Amino acid sequence: MAKHSTQGLIPTQISHALHNARLRLSRFSLTVISEQEESGVFEFDDGPVRLGSLPDDCAVVLRDELVSRRHCQIIHDGDHYILQDLQSTNGTFVRGVRVREAYLTPGAEFTLGSTRVLFSAVKEDVKITPATQPRLGRAVGRSIQMREIFSVIEKLAHTDTTVVIEGETGTGKDVVARTIHEASRRAKRPFVIFDCSAVPEHLIESELFGHEKGSFTGAIMAREGLFELANGGTIFLDELGELSLDLQPKLLRVLENRQIRRVGASRTTAVDVRVIAATNRRLDEEVRDGRFREDLFYRLSVVRIFLPPLRERLIDIPLLVEHFLSSALFNRDAEGKPRVLSLNAEVYDALARHSWPGNVRELLNVLERACSFASGPTVTLDDLPPALTRGGARGEGAGGQGAGGGAAGGLGAGGLAAGGLGAGSGAPVPPLAASRAPRLHGEPAVSDGRGEEREPFEAFKEAKERWVSLFERDYVLSVLKRNRYNISHAAREADIDRKYFRKLMQKYEIEVP
Repeated sequence: MAKHSTQGLIPTQISHALHNARLRLSRFSLTVISEQEESGVFEFDDGPVRLGSLPDDCAVVLRDELVSRRHCQIIHDGDHYILQDLQSTNGTFVRGVRVREAYLTPGAEFTLGSTRVLFSAVKEDVKITPATQPRLGRAVGRSIQMREIFSVIEKLAHTDTTVVIEGETGTGKDVVARTIHEASRRAKRPFVIFDCSAVPEHLIESELFGHEKGSFTGAIMAREGLFELANGGTIFLDELGELSLDLQPKLLRVLENRQIRRVGASRTTAVDVRVIAATNRRLDEEVRDGRFREDLFYRLSVVRIFLPPLRERLIDIPLLVEHFLSSALFNRDAEGKPRVLSLNAEVYDALARHSWPGNVRELLNVLERACSFASGPTVTLDDLPPALTRGGARGEGAGGQGAGGGAAGGLGAGGLAAGGLGAGSGAPVPPLAASRAPRLHGEPAVSDGRGEEREPFEAFKEAKERWVSLFERDYVLSVLKRNRYNISHAAREADIDRKYFRKLMQKYEIEVP
């Protein structure tokens, strides 16, 4: 296999430069020339493509008596196409030389028995024009970034191209994955979700590929894996970056051959599955650091979609609010009608000032709380969590959009007013007094104007939240150090679900050295 460098731009990467996003689509065709059957042209979006005489297992079926049941296959590896002989009886030949594996260049010809096959590859640069509608399936957004993603999804939907969705936690990667599935020809087939971070490492192989009876302790009966359950449809591998290095080669073989082998089985089973993966890590950085296999990275990265964090698309907040209020179950009364109908202007200003570390998922949680506290059809500032009414994470006072800048004004029900987030938002100023909980992360004290420092007073609930945050951060750090930064062992000792333990680490920006 060819070695690749992660320094260059991946050919199929989508760049979200405004009004200049491009997508490179790769396709190839095979022209079959045979004396025993009519010539035909077969087009494919992606590999592997198997050639042979077995109808149920080959994409290109040949009637040539000298061709084996599974004769050879073509796989797509990064920006290369590779021809692999599958231990055929009479061999696969390129320019008269029998090969086990060979790179295919555009215009290459290879021979199976008495049949000649011409290979042709096409790379097409497609300019991504933002979609005109602010919704696609379950996905919502009127920002340029999101509408470009909608356009990409529409272009990919009819193919079986493997897609990796990258983005911070809570940006809606699962929603985009399901939207791709529902817009594809596989929409009526299964959509199977597997969270790589939620299953113990020693059970992942059995969950994905299944197992035979007696293959390990507790395997009292044979069981289908998720790849078999997703046959004909789509499998969504969430948090792919959590997959261990030991399991990555097995996933790579499935992607290349579209065949799985159950734990304890002696034979393989063919599966017809589209793979969509998601991760909150940058896989190219994981490859450089040795935590993710380079060959698997290039095999998965046929198309990479990067979901922007909510703080970079604040213009989407009013539309997301409208969507959640109209569709979420938490906003229904006994008759099934929406309880809360709108948010007042001050609430939109508060939402615009917040930095949204939890992204869209955090917005959804804030709305659920606000709807629970609201006494009427309109959410007010009193219904929001204290973290959103203390001035926000984007700076307290005028002009507070932080590094992003912004004009005066705020988010209104109709969109982003005057382009702005900042002054004149009417956010309440917290009262000051003598004491508060300890400062976190070197947070500065407040000067009283005479050169002396005094601590701003906080209400009981806010002070309690700060103390809890301090305890959580110190506790997570302490348990990690005790377990030499092994996250699984630390979560087990703390008696905390591993996934929730990771969320606490992300919340307090704790990284494993």
